[in-house]
Amino acid sequence: MEIFPSLISSDILNLEKTIKLLDPHCHGYHIDVMDDHFVPNLTWGSCFVNAISKVTDLPLHVHLMVDDPIKWIDRLDLNPSNIFIFHIEPFLSSLQECRNFIKDLKVKNCRVGIAINPDTKVENIFDFLNDLDHVLIMSVKPGFSGQKFMIEVLNKVEPLLEKRRDEDLSFSLGMDGGIDKSNIARLADIGVEQVGIASAIFDQKDWIKSLGELYNV
Repeated sequence: MEIFPSLISSDILNLEKTIKLLDPHCHGYHIDVMDDHFVPNLTWGSCFVNAISKVTDLPLHVHLMVDDPIKWIDRLDLNPSNIFIFHIEPFLSSLQECRNFIKDLKVKNCRVGIAINPDTKVENIFDFLNDLDHVLIMSVKPGFSGQKFMIEVLNKVEPLLEKRRDEDLSFSLGMDGGIDKSNIARLADIGVEQVGIASAIFDQKDWIKSLGELYNV
């Protein structure tokens, strides 16, 4: 299991210091971008994300919870190890637009991921799996950290793994929201490979100890 601390819950005023502290102890970072439209919260913009990418060599999962992810193509300065993750929901009424968007991202040599909300059918992304580097299953309703894990989303995992096996695909499978010591081992057992974790790290007194405990559950 690879853990990506979700920086939305970190000490934002000392973010560079936090990243340097955590770099030796995690696989990368999860960065939530919220626009106060797609979700009822507002976080950092592209300049902030680009600044983060300059202070770590670890992969970034840039998770765009925004109404119009297309606008972000030219705003983000991502390196080949980072993943541009957008939600399928804004494209459900125009799947061809989603297909074109993925092609545009690939032209710019972006690694591409799609996120799906708990109440979104996993079948909505099946037609795009061949072109994806990552699939992110939301295990809470997006917008705020500290929510309770929604166990019903586990039924999305096996259909995705089955498609990956049957069609010899290569996307990684991630999950984000409400993940802690009580459920991370089960996620690893059923095939989830990468997780974004906020509160279970940053709400604790010792972040390094908390990370170690999560890795060793």
